[in-house]
Amino acid sequence: MKNVILLGPPGAGKGTQAKVISEQTGLAHVASGDLFRAALRNGTELGMLAKSYMDRGALVPDEVVIKMILERIQEPDCASGVIFDGFPRTIDQAVALEEALGQQGSGIDTVLYMTVPQDVLLKRIAGRQTCKSCGATYNIYYFPSKREGLCDVCGSELYQRSDDTMETAQNRLDVYFAQTTPLVEHYQRQGSLIEIDGQGDVSKVTEAMLKALQSLSDD
Repeated sequence: MKNVILLGPPGAGKGTQAKVISEQTGLAHVASGDLFRAALRNGTELGMLAKSYMDRGALVPDEVVIKMILERIQEPDCASGVIFDGFPRTIDQAVALEEALGQQGSGIDTVLYMTVPQDVLLKRIAGRQTCKSCGATYNIYYFPSKREGLCDVCGSELYQRSDDTMETAQNRLDVYFAQTTPLVEHYQRQGSLIEIDGQGDVSKVTEAMLKALQSLSDD
């Protein structure tokens, strides 16, 4: 069994990479954001509990997030290993995950940490545009549409999320690094952290990650 944690700041592209890695390795992709959305959509007990916090603008407590994750990794598709995306985010979550996996006779095999300069992250987040009709995505700094404000695929109007501004992007990054720096140091002390350069072509980043996982298997 192989369990991998994928860490990376907003805009690093970890969601995209997690899906590709999952497809190529057979590891179950467990994304905390997806679990929240599914729990809310299905009206589960944990979903409604999480909603009660979000509705009043409060952070969902660690114990609620952890319960969702632990329920998910009991499912059959996780038996051969998991790639965790967006979890853990705090030391408490990391410790709870390690304890739960330890009870199953497994643990975290490696932590892939995507590193991208902050100026690049800001442009990736604040430059995002999405097509209202087909969902195609663009970036005004890195891959703009051929016609400004219009989708190359279907010609429909592009929109930008109201919170995708330089100011809110900087805010999100500040919160992320404040939360995650202790977590990165935790995994560095354990000797399980591998840094991956998250810049450049998506396929090159994927290749670097698969190479890191392959070297782990060869050890």
